[in-house]
Amino acid sequence: MDARRESEPTPMKNRATVERKSERELVVTRTVNGPARLVFEAWTKPELFKRWWVPKSFGLSLVSYEADIRVGGKYRLVFSHDGSTTMAFFGTYLEVTPHSRLVWTNEEGDGQVVTTVTFEEKDGKTLLVVHDLYPSKEALDEAVASGSTSGMPETLDQLDELVLTLGAQP
Repeated sequence: MDARRESEPTPMKNRATVERKSERELVVTRTVNGPARLVFEAWTKPELFKRWWVPKSFGLSLVSYEADIRVGGKYRLVFSHDGSTTMAFFGTYLEVTPHSRLVWTNEEGDGQVVTTVTFEEKDGKTLLVVHDLYPSKEALDEAVASGSTSGMPETLDQLDELVLTLGAQP
């Protein structure tokens, strides 16, 4: 056995909580093992975002990602399922506050979903809160029923893994 490995601290595995806060609101909360600066970079640098955003268990791949991450800037994500079907997601950034807050629209469906992500650092870890505001109760019901909201805990686990590797780099 490698005694040095046993003595190295291992990060605590944090769990995401997914809560329906109202008829139109879904909130996912998770602590990420890294500073807000790194967590924010993972959300805003396309080369990092591509490494964690898609839940591995979903059989999806992110085939393209374009983002102009500034107030009024646009983004577009294109996913492929098993190399055949593609899906596009797109919207506009409403607020970009480095290391603490991102707000954007999701414009691909009926009505606009507004996503707000906050990054609150404490003791070198980041409390991440993802708040989705749907245009109607029916839109949120449909998102939950389709499973499109179910991958966020796995996605945030992947984010945590990436942030840990970023923190280990000089």
